[in-house]
Amino acid sequence: MGIMEQAEQAMKEIPAVSADEAVAEWDSGQYVFVDVRDIREVEQSDTIDGSQHAPRGMIEFWFDPTSPYYREIYGDKNKTYVMFCNGNPRAALSAKSLKDMGIDNVARLEGGMPAWREAGGPTVEKKRK
Repeated sequence: MGIMEQAEQAMKEIPAVSADEAVAEWDSGQYVFVDVRDIREVEQSDTIDGSQHAPRGMIEFWFDPTSPYYREIYGDKNKTYVMFCNGNPRAALSAKSLKDMGIDNVARLEGGMPAWREAGGPTVEKKRK
């Protein structure tokens, strides 16, 4: 099975949050938005205001409390971690991997950053310092 087939399967398995719903709930504290894009992509565009960055290659390590790379920001069981990228595939694959690890409070932002921008969600630039 190719990567795009895997992503399509993951999109079927992982709950999607629409951009309109995500924007409406942006400051409610219910969601933690997680940008899974490569840092170079983030630095060349923008990201969701207040989002966390966890690149696709580190997502499992940063979410796993037994990993030496664990980050406490990803350990709140009362929040939903909404993965996003420039579309759907990487966010779906990231969330599916976490779900396979037993982390159930994950979702994906349907349509990623383009959908967020179109819905009028707040963004910030993350230029390299």
